[in-house]
Formats: sequence, structure tokens, C-alpha cells
Amino acid sequence: MAQKGTLLVTGGAGYIGSHTVRHLLELGEKIVVLDSLVFGHREALPMDRVSFIEGDMSDTALIEALFTEHQPEAVLHFAAFAYVGESVTDPLKYYRNNLAAPLILLEAMQRHGCKRFIFSSTCATYGNPVYVPMNEDHPQAPVNPYGASKWMLERVLRDCDHAWGLKCVFLRYFNASGCDPSGEIGEDHDPETHLIPRILMAATGEIPEISVFGTDYPTPDGTCIRDYIHVCDLASAHAKALGYLRDGGETTPVNLGTGRGFSVKEILQTAESVTGKNIPVTYGPRRAGDPPELICDPAKAKAVLGWEAQYKDPRSHLQHAWQWMTSPRKGRYGQ
Repeated sequence: MAQKGTLLVTGGAGYIGSHTVRHLLELGEKIVVLDSLVFGHREALPMDRVSFIEGDMSDTALIEALFTEHQPEAVLHFAAFAYVGESVTDPLKYYRNNLAAPLILLEAMQRHGCKRFIFSSTCATYGNPVYVPMNEDHPQAPVNPYGASKWMLERVLRDCDHAWGLKCVFLRYFNASGCDPSGEIGEDHDPETHLIPRILMAATGEIPEISVFGTDYPTPDGTCIRDYIHVCDLASAHAKALGYLRDGGETTPVNLGTGRGFSVKEILQTAESVTGKNIPVTYGPRRAGDPPELICDPAKAKAVLGWEAQYKDPRSHLQHAWQWMTSPRKGRYGQ
């Protein structure tokens, strides 16, 4: 394995980034975090154990100074906007942040000879499923600017590999959920759009009810089915991807999920069991663009990275998220 050096983690104060930083620190890695704090939280990071830089990837002078001082040997890239609906109404915001800004980062990597890149991608690059479970050979036909921006950056990264030997792993997540079992860090988005935290917000009374879109899908109970992957499993996958690149691995996409799907109603029932509360629900019509099923085929992650999800039952996702939601911080940073 290659000699360990400093890691640059962009968006490392965000939900998945902060969990990954914590995991990498446990493995003895040296980390520099770059985060604009537009969506990230200082409180999510152990500031005494990381070098933290508040700033934006599009700041060319800042990025050049960062690479000159720290000389990172690899980049783990989480910094992106991820609200699908907003990407439809404001596509330029997404293409500027998710596609154009990383080019500044890649130019600095090229200048400084940094040739390992782990990309926080998404199953949204596939668009509507042609088949399930979905493997890495599934056609990529994103149906919104968010997914398209991630797919386009994958293409840029492949071209960089061809041109100057940048080696990348595209980690295509399915539905990220859960929180660190310690309850010390968790999920805190504003606005919050993810199903599990919204269900728990309804359980605490923070929101009046949870809205379920569609009860007439061709699924056993009529609600959408999704593959939920625990954020700590995502964190460990990034460490495995880093090891793969350090061992000389070639550029490749890898899906991250459990291979199991659960319906919205199943998640609601499990949440009521975990919280001991009746959760107020309203059922409405389908939401445009929601496919009936999204399920990952995780076989390649196991074969290539030696990774497999440890938290395959969403009960654990809900238990950890509920612990965070009801912690002294009440599931919110800085409050």
C-alpha cells in the first residue's frame, strides 16, 4: 500500500462528510477539511483533530494555498448541493457548485500531482430504473439537474484519468440515513427533506405530520420502496475506496446500498415501534419523478472494495437517528 499522507475532505462538515471524517480519524488518518459552512456545521467536527479551512472550492487562491501548504495525497469530495427539487427550479446554481467549482479543485490537483479522488456520487445518475436491483452497468440517464451535475462530473473525472492519470472511485449512494451510534453527531439539514428524520420530527411534534406521496404504486403496500444505507456504512466505504486507490486501483464506479428495499409504510411502522409514538400521517397523490422502487445491487462493492453494509435493518437507522434527535442537542447543531 502507498505511504499515507494528508487527506483533503471537501464538505467534511456536512452530514456524510462529518461521519466519514470521524471514521478516518479512528483509522489514524491526517485530515484537512474544506467547507463553506453553507450547509455544514463546525460542531460536527473535532476541531482539535483536524485542520479546518472555511472556504469555497471556487476560490482559486484559497485552493492553491491549501495544496501548497498541505500537499494532500488524496481528495474525498462531498461538497455539493443536493436538493433535487431546487435543482429543477435553479439548475445554474447546481451546475455552478456541483460541476464548475470542482474544476478549480481538479486543476490544483493536476498542478500538485495529487492523483486520487473519491467522489460522493449518487444513484440519481441512473435516473428512472430500467431494472432492479441496479448495478453499475445500469444506463445513466439522470432526470434532474442534481443527478445530471453528478453524472457530468463523473465524465470529467474519467477524462482527467485519460489525460493525466487521475484515479477515482465514484461512490453512487442510494438512500443515506441514520446517525452515529454515539449520538454525538447526526443529520441536520435545513430544510430537511429526508424521510426518516422527517418522520422523527413528526414524532417529536417539530412538524405537525409526515406526508406520504402515493399509495397506488405497484409495490406490496402501494408505497415507494427504497434501499436505505446507514451513514456509518457510507463512511466505512470511503475508507475502503481510499485503500483501493492506494493499492493502485483503477477508476471505477461502485454502488453503495444494502441490496434490500423497504417501503415508506414499513419505515413508518418501524419508527412507531422505535419511538413508542403514534406518528401523524397524511397520504396524498404521487409526486412527479418518484419511481416505485430503487434498490442497489451491492455485489461490486464487496468484490472490489471488500465492503458490505453492516446495518441492513432500517430499525438500527431509526434507533440511531432517534437517539440523535432526542439528545441534549435535540438533533440540531448549535442549539
